[in-house]
Amino acid sequence: ATNMARDLALLDLAAERGVGFVRTYTWAPFALSFGANEPALKRYDRAEIDRRGLAVVRRPTGGRAVWHAEELTYSVAAPEGALGTLAESYRRIHEMLVEALGGPLEVAAKGTPTPALDSGACFASPVGGEVISALGKVVGSAQLRERGAFLQHGSILLGNRQELVAEITRGTPPEVAAAALNDVLGRAVSPPELSEAIRMTFAHHLGPLQTPNSQLLTALETRTAMHLPRFLNDAWTWRR
Repeated sequence: ATNMARDLALLDLAAERGVGFVRTYTWAPFALSFGANEPALKRYDRAEIDRRGLAVVRRPTGGRAVWHAEELTYSVAAPEGALGTLAESYRRIHEMLVEALGGPLEVAAKGTPTPALDSGACFASPVGGEVISALGKVVGSAQLRERGAFLQHGSILLGNRQELVAEITRGTPPEVAAAALNDVLGRAVSPPELSEAIRMTFAHHLGPLQTPNSQLLTALETRTAMHLPRFLNDAWTWRR
């Protein structure tokens, strides 16, 4: 919940102050996230989720379910137009991620169709502009636009644990088409190593990344605390 509240707070500051942010983070505990408008009550077995004691949150962005374990999540918030149109920014961010991740990866073709919200997990299929490999989809992302700014965040799989989403899906789930970066590269990649590679790559393309000053950090914490109750609220998490 804190991760989602903080990402939404970054969107606030991007809209209000015209600044951009790049953030990377992991999840403790591991958690299942739903897209903002995903029909989770219809698609997923809440009783089984509760039986397993899984932490659950609903994202402010769209897309479908992700199990956040053995992965690194990235987040970019910036004024609209900072990286081109929304579609251009989506692709450009993924192109920078491909460069940062290294190895035999590519950005999915523009014509790749967007699956329906009730068609299964985020990593069940790629969407045009996302990061894929011969083994499957490595990065799944979602975007939100509000008040002249955008938020894009996504999960970079270091290990492949996305079969858990299939296990708590009602009916017959689609085949998981996820791939772990560790398998693609043939070696273990740690979150700190990948986070630094992302920082360096984004700085190379966008200029030096500045650490927020104390005023911005205070504003960030204030806005995070303001948004946190929504993401802690079961009525929001299970609203549909």
